[in-house]
Amino acid sequence: MAHTSNDGRPAAGSQNSKEPLIRQVIGLFGQVQRRMEAEDDEERQWMARNCDNAAIIGLLKDTTVTELHVLDAIGRLEPVNGITVSRQFGIPKGSVSKITRRLTAKGLIQKQFLPNNKKEVLFRTTPLGQELFRLHEALHRQMEQGVVRFLQKYDDAELRVLVRILQDSLQASWVNPQASSGPDDEAREAEPPSA
Repeated sequence: MAHTSNDGRPAAGSQNSKEPLIRQVIGLFGQVQRRMEAEDDEERQWMARNCDNAAIIGLLKDTTVTELHVLDAIGRLEPVNGITVSRQFGIPKGSVSKITRRLTAKGLIQKQFLPNNKKEVLFRTTPLGQELFRLHEALHRQMEQGVVRFLQKYDDAELRVLVRILQDSLQASWVNPQASSGPDDEAREAEPPSA
């Protein structure tokens, strides 16, 4: 139970009462991150089970998650250049360049040059790449359905808290916490505590 001073504000020592919960949250974030990384194999297994093309199944074994994301970006935006893929999906330009070379070597995408500009390279999926792109889209639909089923067990108030936490975390810097206070934080700090 949080201790309060005579004026109804939390007592100075009550901040320490949050510490065990904060430690638990930090530990759980780490566990969730490790679980999501481990799900990469589960995702590959799902795609392999839901594909009857042996060439795709063989490619899945050595195709990274980032390669699948770049293939996904190209499949959605084609014809598209590497700079657009980088900007739209937040993947560094150098990584996009390396990944597009690997995807080309695997026969999943092809380069296309503009007639009057030999420097500008556009990427398109090959028929094999288009098949893997569609399979990856199906995986994401399956995952979205799973997330929706999972979140259905929470009530509206709990979901609003989760939305707020996720929105706030997008603005936060874990390395430089003081740099991430925004207008909402300043307003909360300026408000007198409610009784």
